[in-house]
Amino acid sequence: MKKLVAIGFVVALTLTIAGCGGGSQYLQDGKIKQSIDQTNETDKYLIAVGLGAPSKDATDSTQRKATSRNAAIVAAQYDLVGRVKGVKIEGGVTIQKAMETDSKISAIVNDSVMGAEVSKTEWTADDGCIITMRLDKQKLAQQLNTKIE
Repeated sequence: MKKLVAIGFVVALTLTIAGCGGGSQYLQDGKIKQSIDQTNETDKYLIAVGLGAPSKDATDSTQRKATSRNAAIVAAQYDLVGRVKGVKIEGGVTIQKAMETDSKISAIVNDSVMGAEVSKTEWTADDGCIITMRLDKQKLAQQLNTKIE
């Protein structure tokens, strides 16, 4: 009886894990999908995606993946800066407008984006990389010492 319960538990656990895999939002059969539905913002996070191609000079898969990951991170950070600049803060002004008048805000935004969390890394069949980054809006507001509208 104990063996049956143990086997049943293992089967249930395996099915649960397999069912929660979810697949890739951006890849299908190792290639980038032709159409991608992307969420750019949630209540808690600003989200950015970056695509990176491997260096032509990379000689093996590890080097190709490393260079494509670095390129994808830079692309995601660039995308994230644009999203941050469009956020409205206290008083109805965008962060971009605030950056134009206060260089400290520019430095804070740059530091925040550089410290953004990589929440997902995906590899294409040809060693390209897709990075999903997110920036906590509450932490950004604290660093800017303001409220986000």
